[in-house]
Amino acid sequence: MVDTREQTTEGYRPLFISASDGLKLHLRDYGPLSAHPVPVICLPGLARTSYDFHDLGLALSRDPKTPRRVLSLDYRGRGLSERDRDPGNYEVATEVGDLLQVLAATGVHEAVFVGTSRGGLITMALGAARPAAIKGVVLNDVGPVIDPKGLIRIRGYIGKLPKPRNYTEAVEILKTLSDRQFPALSDESWMKLARGTWVSRDGKLEPAYDPALSKGLEALDFEQPLPPLWGLFEALSHAPMLALRGEHSDILSAETLREMGKRHPKFESMIVPGQGHAPLIEGDVVARIKAFLDGSEAPAADVRLPQAKVFGEGGG
Repeated sequence: MVDTREQTTEGYRPLFISASDGLKLHLRDYGPLSAHPVPVICLPGLARTSYDFHDLGLALSRDPKTPRRVLSLDYRGRGLSERDRDPGNYEVATEVGDLLQVLAATGVHEAVFVGTSRGGLITMALGAARPAAIKGVVLNDVGPVIDPKGLIRIRGYIGKLPKPRNYTEAVEILKTLSDRQFPALSDESWMKLARGTWVSRDGKLEPAYDPALSKGLEALDFEQPLPPLWGLFEALSHAPMLALRGEHSDILSAETLREMGKRHPKFESMIVPGQGHAPLIEGDVVARIKAFLDGSEAPAADVRLPQAKVFGEGGG
């Protein structure tokens, strides 16, 4: 079931779709409903929401030359999606199933997938389950090898965040937690990060996710190395790929990024200066993603990537 509404003044249509088990999922639907050019599906990080892709959704859907449909998903238990009574369902396999429901309900048969962290893992899993659905991939600070140091850091605050009295206090909390990861963020960007972390309910700020998400992280045994996912990564070899890495990332190492470039035949990368895990999708990052989309869809004999203001670009 799809519940459609008119486009809001924020520039998107809110949709509510039933998962296979009946749980209600929310997503933002930007731009025209046309399948040409290929739509973009945005998949956020573990405890993040569709809000993180608002700048990208507006930029792509309002492009004067090639306006593009953009769908940005709230996973179950995040954002405006319904919380699951069984926290065991907050796992990648269930979320891939939810994504397939979304694709079917919205009539999207193929798309470019932009996945931040958890969203990148879901994209890799989708590549194994339904490779024909993937026309291109943007992996934001995630790869087949996950650095456990970053997971340990994330486990330290997921489900344990204090409830700030206002967004100014929320920014200060985030700076205390993540200032080393994001030394170059502007005040405006810190506020965006805060507004994607807490939401206002009944006049109070609460986390934008079900705190029970922490149970999955608590079950991980960091005494054992995490299994690499090169098999899933190589299932994406048919599709052009752009990999983003935060300069200070503790999830995606520089070594893993280099190996990704060696193994993928259509690979580009960008280092986002002054940011860690995971870089915000704004400014130069939005420009670089748009350049990637334009270049990957150009005729083979006429591929010219627009010059964006980016730093530390490289690739295989």
